[in-house]
Amino acid sequence: MNQAERRLFLIKAFLDELPDGASVQIPEKPDEQRKLLRGLINIRAAGLPSAEILRVQDEYLRERNAERGIVHLDSLMQIRPHIFLWQGDITALACDAIVNAANSQMTGCWAPNHLCIDNCIHTFAGVQLRYECDRLMEAQGCPEPTGSAKITKSYNLPCKYVIHTVGPIANGSPTAAHRDQLAACYRSCYDLAKNQGLKSIAFCCISTGVFGFPQKQAAEIAIATVSDLIEADSCPLNVVFNVFLDEDARIYSKLLASG
Repeated sequence: MNQAERRLFLIKAFLDELPDGASVQIPEKPDEQRKLLRGLINIRAAGLPSAEILRVQDEYLRERNAERGIVHLDSLMQIRPHIFLWQGDITALACDAIVNAANSQMTGCWAPNHLCIDNCIHTFAGVQLRYECDRLMEAQGCPEPTGSAKITKSYNLPCKYVIHTVGPIANGSPTAAHRDQLAACYRSCYDLAKNQGLKSIAFCCISTGVFGFPQKQAAEIAIATVSDLIEADSCPLNVVFNVFLDEDARIYSKLLASG
């Protein structure tokens, strides 16, 4: 199969799982097909499809991710010892672990084609990621506490692992407890990566999206917490601060340059 054939195969397979899937008109344009496929992945219940569907999905996503571009850690500029800053899509990073800003249910974003990082990571990893997260949460038996972290496989992403953490919901006015919880997210992810024997980790801007943590305050906490961890570590991780928005890039660049 080529990519167009794989895409149509997957769309039809995931539509067949829906009660009203037969009534959905499959668009002809590739971009619209990609949007439909992404939406189907986003709303798909946790569970593994047949081995054939998984094989086609993995082939499709690996080629799709390669087409979108893969960024390797050794191509990034080091801003401080063991600290890198990179603006772009975190799902393109080929490092040991990327951090997902998850919600407390930990099974990804269910809104079709939403552009949050949780949605992007689950989309381009594949349906296996939601299934693994669902198994972890069922075993835990309760929502994920704010400030903690869990690690999963990355499946079709170029990184090796995904570390999921739940940031505080600040709604624009963080309290001292929110600031402590945000720092705990960075410590939990760093420590988990170290305990797994990893060498590098890429952090997104935890809690600064719909969770409403002001960008500059969040960046100050992120940089201070990670800097303390690196300084105290005899064999520190290489840490990438991944930003997507221009404003976050400006904030991180200024703070890291001033340190």
